[in-house]
Amino acid sequence: MELVPIGKISSPYRTLQEAPFQGRFSDQLAELEIYAQFAEGLKDVDQATHLIILYWCHLANRNTLQTKTPFGPEIRGVFACRSPSRPNPIAFCVVELLEVKGNRLLVSGLDAVDGSPLLDIKPYSSDLDSISGVRIGWFKK
Repeated sequence: MELVPIGKISSPYRTLQEAPFQGRFSDQLAELEIYAQFAEGLKDVDQATHLIILYWCHLANRNTLQTKTPFGPEIRGVFACRSPSRPNPIAFCVVELLEVKGNRLLVSGLDAVDGSPLLDIKPYSSDLDSISGVRIGWFKK
């Protein structure tokens, strides 16, 4: 298996501690730079208001299998939570697309640390991607 970054992320967060625990709770701006060889894949991306961003958590601990979440003192398995530290630290975030300038996308609501490799971009659709009534048994919000 080989993952090839399609670009890189520039964000205001320099450390894991600075990044919000969920991007949707942040109004900070970030820029996605798409590498030239992938730029033509951006055709029509400006027609989406929101995007799913898949990226690599390059500062994450890949040996972590259990962790504490921001929602309580209990220890959870990484596959039952959204910790960036996990065997394959692939993260996703739904962002608002604010502007497209050539091979650069300005977005808000991203939780990635500056310099994170960008793996993929997909348009978000509330009709396709949102499922009402879902739950995580331990998560009471």
